[in-house]
Amino acid sequence: MDKNIIAENDYTKIKDNLVSWLQNRVQEAGLKGAVVGLSGGIDSSVTARLLQLAFGEEVLAVIMPCHSSAQDREDALKVANIFGLQVVENDLSEIYDHFLANLKESGIEGGKLAAANIKPRLRMTALYYYAQAKNYLVVGTDNRSELKIGYFTKHGDGGIDLAPLGSLVKHEVKELAKVLEIPAEIIEKKPSAGLWDGQTDESEMGFSYQELDQYILTGEAEPEVKEKIETLASRNSHKVAPIPIPARDEIVK
Repeated sequence: MDKNIIAENDYTKIKDNLVSWLQNRVQEAGLKGAVVGLSGGIDSSVTARLLQLAFGEEVLAVIMPCHSSAQDREDALKVANIFGLQVVENDLSEIYDHFLANLKESGIEGGKLAAANIKPRLRMTALYYYAQAKNYLVVGTDNRSELKIGYFTKHGDGGIDLAPLGSLVKHEVKELAKVLEIPAEIIEKKPSAGLWDGQTDESEMGFSYQELDQYILTGEAEPEVKEKIETLASRNSHKVAPIPIPARDEIVK
């Protein structure tokens, strides 16, 4: 990774620009504030802090454990307490168990990933409940690195209204986190989607965020890494593309 590319950015100005961008988007929607899922990771911590700077008390952070790591919950609560965020906590584990058991009664076994992806989709449903109740928008935590390769759950953590970190790669989010005074242990924590015990982003992707960010910003990567990145980007392009609709003149003749 060419650290100069990351370091040369003015992260204080980026912070201010993102706060203004969020304020404008919510104002355009005719709403009051925002709701965000707080996972205990860097992306959600940065997003929650930006929202607080943008909307003050009109921010709701929602902690939603679902057979999750106890450390993740502790880290989420730590961030909420440090910044004085309004927070609610909903443990979705029992709902998840019941829902998955109900699905399996059909006799169809979806496999590990199909079952794990229910978790972010339940969280999305909860976030939209709170957003509608409070006249807020749902703000996501996906960064540019994740969006490039589609590393998120469609209609799960990808089911959002705004993605303020969507133009920043992972290492830029880390630098922004320092300006926002996010705790160092959160910044350096191994990124994980929390889909199952021991799961980490980089082990699942098959390359590091350093390699991914380098490729996004410079186009440079080892051939095998470049191939993996582009394969994932192509395979998951449907996650960021508009829903396909047949052209009327092709079907009405």
